[in-house]
Amino acid sequence: MSTGRLTLFDSPLFLGFDEIEKTFDRMRKSGAEGYPPYNIEQIGESGLRITLAVAGFTMETLDVEVESNQLVIRGRQPEEDEERVYLHRGIAGRQFQRSFVLADGIEVRGASLDNGLLHIDLERVIPESSARKIEIQGVKRNGVLPKAIDVEASDYEGKKGKRGE
Repeated sequence: MSTGRLTLFDSPLFLGFDEIEKTFDRMRKSGAEGYPPYNIEQIGESGLRITLAVAGFTMETLDVEVESNQLVIRGRQPEEDEERVYLHRGIAGRQFQRSFVLADGIEVRGASLDNGLLHIDLERVIPESSARKIEIQGVKRNGVLPKAIDVEASDYEGKKGKRGE
């Protein structure tokens, strides 16, 4: 019977060392996967914008690519200056890679960097109707297109009768 209270048996500490290690591993991975933070917003009818907080990165240290159906954003920091002596270091200088799976019909329109925010503009392209008329081309025989002959059904029936068929 559950009383709604948390007991010692419900605690993650009671799961055993194996489970605690897995829990810490998941927490560490989720922290790395959360960098850099981002927003996705809708702009108008068919526009989307992904905004990543990339303070400390420049246009030269950022890379935005579309690989297959994925948008991949990479950031790399330049080599550390060995002469710097930090009394406190709270700003992480780390590299990152963040990927977004693009749905069919989503195209990247551009990217811009403004005040530490990387904006990537996307557009949902509505494909033209899947039904379309295909023009039939004639095949050239000896370099000349054959002439089309309009034959009415009555003409055909008349000629058919004359042949004795």
